[in-house]
Amino acid sequence: MSDTVDVVSVQQLADLIIGTNEETAGGERQVIAVAGPPGAGKSTVAESLVEVLNTRSPGTAAVFPMDGYHYDDLVLEQRGWRSRKGAPYTFDVSGFGHMLARLRRNDEDEVAVPVFDRTIEIARAGARIIRRSVSRIVVEGNYLLLETPPWIDLADQFDTTVYIDVPEVELRRRLLERWSDLSGEALEEKLEGNDMPNVRLVQSHSRPADFVLRHH
Repeated sequence: MSDTVDVVSVQQLADLIIGTNEETAGGERQVIAVAGPPGAGKSTVAESLVEVLNTRSPGTAAVFPMDGYHYDDLVLEQRGWRSRKGAPYTFDVSGFGHMLARLRRNDEDEVAVPVFDRTIEIARAGARIIRRSVSRIVVEGNYLLLETPPWIDLADQFDTTVYIDVPEVELRRRLLERWSDLSGEALEEKLEGNDMPNVRLVQSHSRPADFVLRHH
């Protein structure tokens, strides 16, 4: 698509994605990127989109989260990056890209993908199975539309792109809620030293998406 289209609901987004891809799919697996800054609600939107798609055609959509490719804390500690966990350079982008290519090929009965467990801040290997019968994969992550290397190298993997646009003041509120167990210097470091810089990076350096879902 050449022009960005604003959408107001996941239902409308599903309609447009189906309409966009139905004539060009040719039976091939479609990959849909859902991007946006930290706190935008990407996981919720991606899961809801898959639910709608599966309601219309059961078992044909699945979520593939980018967060499964976080470097482990052991690696982050070794590199002095622990305080910036979640920044663009704290992901195995190459490994993520290889898995995207593998999923696009869809030449295996099933593929196991890692999923990040927020309760323990660790990626669980092989935590989700994506079967050959899945014809639409919804990929979600902060940096899928970044226009800088190495993230820009993923662009060819996506058939359709979605950006979730949320005002910065609302993102800050959600992130404060996410880190409600922290206070004082620890909260300041997490929010202002990491999350908000990542928010502004995504807002200012993401390429235009096919669809924009605006949450206020």
